[in-house]
Amino acid sequence: MEIKVNAPAKINLSLDILKRRADGYHDVSMVMQTIDLYDTVTVTENASKEITISCDYEGVPCDKTNIAYKAADLFFNYTRIENPGIHINIDKKIPTQAGMAGGSTDGAAVIVALNKMFNTYLPVKTMKEIGARFGADVPFCIEGGTQLATGIGTDLKKIPSFPDCYIVICKPPVSVSTAEAYALCDKMNFTHPPFTKELVKAIYMRDIYLITSTLYNDFEVALDLEEVKNVKRIMYKCKSNGACMTGSGSAAFGIFTSKKKAEKCVLKLKEQYNEVFLCKPVKEGCKIVD
Repeated sequence: MEIKVNAPAKINLSLDILKRRADGYHDVSMVMQTIDLYDTVTVTENASKEITISCDYEGVPCDKTNIAYKAADLFFNYTRIENPGIHINIDKKIPTQAGMAGGSTDGAAVIVALNKMFNTYLPVKTMKEIGARFGADVPFCIEGGTQLATGIGTDLKKIPSFPDCYIVICKPPVSVSTAEAYALCDKMNFTHPPFTKELVKAIYMRDIYLITSTLYNDFEVALDLEEVKNVKRIMYKCKSNGACMTGSGSAAFGIFTSKKKAEKCVLKLKEQYNEVFLCKPVKEGCKIVD
């Protein structure tokens, strides 16, 4: 049997880091949004009694350290199903080390695929609980859409869908360690009022102009990456309504109400950068391809 799943990328429309917890994690408040940039994860049953992985994207590990492997292993442990042997192929389109949940969404896709393959009929809530064990972004990637995330990022609340728009994504050739990014934020000791609260209000009002004026990311301020600044400058020169870094970086996104202006921005960015994408917001997470 073979199950194929489209695994969407996410962007952070806001990201407020509230405090460092006693357990070493951080409490956050953020709005996440899935977009129509997908990895395709194909899970095939075989008779190897092992979990194997293939991916042709440079730098992606194809061993037990891959989050897709951890997802499969946890699925079998949770359901107490003996692994007959599966192979996971990842056709990766989402940039790595970009703050776009490229690894998390692959892990989420594996949970969704195995739930179908083995007819376990796990509800979304249970799949999200399994996902939270190996990645804070995984529960969101399973369900997707527009959601407010609190706690360590796994407490999710659906909010109204993001207005129709065009989203230009650019991943500059610089990578960031999430642990390093959090360490820098701890030194910054942010005390500003949370931007997320204002962003959520704007989304409920369906006001794209107010929304784009409240985009914010604490990581962007703490890291202060020149490449991200350059990407945003180009986006604003192309008349983006708003622009921001996503996650711990280094990808940045610009929101446009005009398709023509968004397409012009893509062309301008491609003069300097290789990983540039024109996307739209979507209302769902990982989805089985019929």
